[in-house]
This record gives sequence, structure tokens and C-alpha cells, in this order.
Amino acid sequence: MPEPSPGSRPAPRPTLEAVAERAGVSRATVSRVVNGGAGVRRPLAERVRRAVEDLGYVPNHAARSLVTRRTGAVGVIIAEPEVRIFSDPFFSQQIRGISRELTARDTQLVLLLVDGPGDYDRIGRYLAGGHVDGALAFSLHTDDPIPALVRRAGLPTVFGGRPGWTAGADGQAVPYVDADNRGGARTAVRYLCGLGRRRIAHIGGPPDQTSATDRLDGYRDVLPDADPELVAEGAFTEESGARAMERLLLRCPDLDAVFAANDLMASGALGVLKARGRSVPDDVALVGFDDIDPVARTTDPPLTTVRQDVEGQGRLMARLLLRGLDRQREGGPAPESVITPTTLVRRASA
Repeated sequence: MPEPSPGSRPAPRPTLEAVAERAGVSRATVSRVVNGGAGVRRPLAERVRRAVEDLGYVPNHAARSLVTRRTGAVGVIIAEPEVRIFSDPFFSQQIRGISRELTARDTQLVLLLVDGPGDYDRIGRYLAGGHVDGALAFSLHTDDPIPALVRRAGLPTVFGGRPGWTAGADGQAVPYVDADNRGGARTAVRYLCGLGRRRIAHIGGPPDQTSATDRLDGYRDVLPDADPELVAEGAFTEESGARAMERLLLRCPDLDAVFAANDLMASGALGVLKARGRSVPDDVALVGFDDIDPVARTTDPPLTTVRQDVEGQGRLMARLLLRGLDRQREGGPAPESVITPTTLVRRASA
């Protein structure tokens, strides 16, 4: 298409009628194809798509929403401060998975961040304003307002991570995607026991998040009689892992292994162990959780860790939500929750 000369008026936008004329079909047929409707034979649909491409037709978003009752957008809510979201590679991997799945379905991702208590009102107004078709929410904490916000907005929602509640307001199960946190923790601790380690410490995550409590439960499944002094709480950050490791060494200087509830905390613990003259893994074996790039492979030594497919979980969350939106139009059941497997990745730290 030639570029318009300076000062000339832009060419009028192609219309639905122009596409119908080019394809040799009715306007209604073009509308069904453009808006993803069913009931159009494949040869006709292909003619319409070629005409759309030839003419450079762009559907009117407002008109399309009236037909489909969909905005073509999904809200992604992360219940963490902005500084953590952009410094923790876990979140970038999950968002990448979500984005790739939504893009494949021609759906826009709208990122909604919770940087402080005042953000909940803003997010609630946005969700209730009809700007998105559904929501994906993850990294929630106990008593987080987000579940109530999406319920009030009447939005289909899939959660990342096992919620701390079992049902929605209507008694229906809350769909979520999570890793087998408890099973993965058991695998890590059993591996350390198999190495002959006898004083195995645990650096846990925040107790108001189910991933942390599930991993702590997995540790206790294997070591039900472990000394309580061998457990220290962190916050899923490298700095908190370092502080927890300092406390553990003061309380239990004879510890010979550590299972940290994520790779960032394991990395912080590793730095403290090396600074205190403890060789890893000879003096202290160390296992993390997540297998997050670039953390797990770039520590010295590289981390033995429990792998969960973070990007795959993001894709699965988006897939479940979009499938649920389609079923909602057709009167089908809501999506079910999914627990994804974990595996131990052996490297040099244990």
C-alpha cells in the first residue's frame, strides 16, 4: 500500500461491508468469522480471512464487544510490591507463560500490581468496570482482599497457588494451578537424609502463603521429630534467606544440611555459609526449590533444587481461564484445579 503524500487525507478505514463484498459473502458471515463465531464453513471462512488481510480491515473493538460480550483482555493481579516483582525472576517466568498463552488466543494482558493497601480500591474499581473478561491472580497471602474483589466484580478467576480457602461464595470450588509443593519438599529432605545428613535445617517462606506452609509440611512429613530450632522463617527473598541462615548457625552450629523453600533464599544462605567458612556441600549440603533461571545455575556451587515448571504453570492458568470463559458462554462447567509435578535437579550444592 503506497504511503500517503504529505498533507493528504488518510484513506478511509475498510468496513465490514467492504470485506463482505471482497469475499462475496454476507455481512453477517463476515461478522461471525471476525468475532470468532461458529457455523461458517471453512472455505467461506478462509475467503473472509483473505479479504480481511487484503483490505487491512481492523475490527471495531466496541462493536466487537457488543457481539461477543468479551473485551479481549484479562487482568493479571500480583499481590506483591513492585520492587519484588521486578527483582524476582519467578514472577517474570510466570508472566511470560501467561502472556504467551493469551497472545496465542489474541487476548490482551493487563498487569495490575499491588504496591500498597490503597491499590486494592483502584484494582476493585477497574475490575468492576467491565474492562477485562476475567482475572488471573497469584502470590496471594492469607486474608488478601483480591478474592473478594473478583467475586464482587463477578469475574471468572483462576488463581496461581493453592488458595487458603476451599470454595467461593457460592460454594463452588476455586480453580487454581499450583506445584506439588509438599511432595517436592519431601523429595528434597529425603534426598538429604539419603546423603547421610542428620541435622537438616529448613528456611521457610512467609507463613501466610500456602506454598510456604505446604513446603514446611513436607519437611515435617520426613522429619516429624526435628528440633524446632532447625526451622527459620524467611520471606522468599535472598536477603531474608541470608538472615535466616545467620539465625540457624547461631542456634544450631552443628547443622549439616539446609532445605530452603526457594532458590533465592538458598542463594542468600549459601553466601552466609561461605562467609562463615562452611564448605558447601562438604560441611553443609544445600537444596533449594523452583529451579529458577538465572539463580539456580549461577550460584557457586550451582544449586541442587526442586524444579517446578513456573512458565508452564502461567500458561496453564491462562488456558484454564480462557477455556472457562468459552464454557461460560456455552453453559459448561467451570475449570478444575491442576497440581503440576516437581522433580529434584541434582547439582553441586548437595
